[in-house]
Amino acid sequence: MTVISYQKQRGAVLFIALIMLLVLTLLAISSMRGVTLETRITANRAQEMKLINVADAALREAEFRFYGPSNIPDKLEPKAANCSTNNTLNVNGINKPCLLAIQENDLLNFVNSPKSANADYLDDDSSGGLLWMPYRGTDAQKSTQASAQVDAKWNSIRATESGSTAFNAEYGMVAEGQGTYFYMNNGKAGEIIFLQSTNANIYLGINN
Repeated sequence: MTVISYQKQRGAVLFIALIMLLVLTLLAISSMRGVTLETRITANRAQEMKLINVADAALREAEFRFYGPSNIPDKLEPKAANCSTNNTLNVNGINKPCLLAIQENDLLNFVNSPKSANADYLDDDSSGGLLWMPYRGTDAQKSTQASAQVDAKWNSIRATESGSTAFNAEYGMVAEGQGTYFYMNNGKAGEIIFLQSTNANIYLGINN
């Protein structure tokens, strides 16, 4: 004769199952938070790359305006009239740069705290030139424009060595529009991304 004894259930299995479920829930929440963080990092990185690309495109426009043998006086001396929205790109490539009268050692101050349009950065205060030109692209025929959500701008300055003219032609050659000239181009997207490039152009003279 077999005797079967019964014991009361104490809920150990249910307790262990609840603990396991709690652990799994915490792991799932942690994983979700990690995915959310990675998504935000990726989105921020994508936005940053977009701004960098737009600012870089603005630099290309600044460089493009120095190409060619035309308008040499405008490429050698700052003129506030060239830093205006009327200075659009021409399909024939005859363009004028927005050249500011900024020394290299004052460039950081200019970027951090731009002065008003009537500052000494422009040679002719009365013409009310801009400090930053709106980006239009380098394909004038297609009227390339930056996205409305991205404020891309550019300008250029003559490169010097600690405020001197060591990197550029002598004064007499400047008057003739001859020699090799170095430029520093500044591009920005919004108010957080600033880029800079340099280029050198050789001009044969105003009458050549």
